[in-house]
Amino acid sequence: MTSLNRPARLNRTLLAVLGVLLLASSSFAVAAHFGHLTFLDSDATLAATTAEPPTWALWIAAATAIVLGLLILRWMAAQLTRRPRTHTWRLEQNPEQGSTELAANTATAPFLREVTAYPGVHHARATLAGTRHNPTLAMVISTERGADLTTINHHLDTHGLPRLRHALDLDTLPFTVEYRLTTHTGIRAR
Repeated sequence: MTSLNRPARLNRTLLAVLGVLLLASSSFAVAAHFGHLTFLDSDATLAATTAEPPTWALWIAAATAIVLGLLILRWMAAQLTRRPRTHTWRLEQNPEQGSTELAANTATAPFLREVTAYPGVHHARATLAGTRHNPTLAMVISTERGADLTTINHHLDTHGLPRLRHALDLDTLPFTVEYRLTTHTGIRAR
């Protein structure tokens, strides 16, 4: 199943790798400073000569910088991916007689119209991710500051989600809901 928050998982991984590298390099530097590493002389200079490095070393440094730059660009692009990946569902009971394909956005459109009609809801967005055999619904609901979230949850649990599960012919549909509170002018509150 596609993770609902791919950038967060990537960020945690990159931060963990960076933390381990920093910890290892700082431990190495401290051990070298106090003379605990027998293969290094703590009184030696950092650079033995001041001659220019060979050309191949400059090419390796440039290639490393390019690869590192591309990895950073990939990381930055992952920050923009906020919605889980959706799929086109293939509904077929008897393949010889044909099949029906259903886009995930098409399946959620009537559900979103219903959720938007709930009292206190200004706007709703939903993404139906995963496959038909392993679906997940991620919702973002913008509400007024004084909206009763308990009532909205009750409407979702008793009306909206059961109707969506029935329409998609699913027994269960795992979901997440993120509420965003807005003021009367439509500006999001923090």
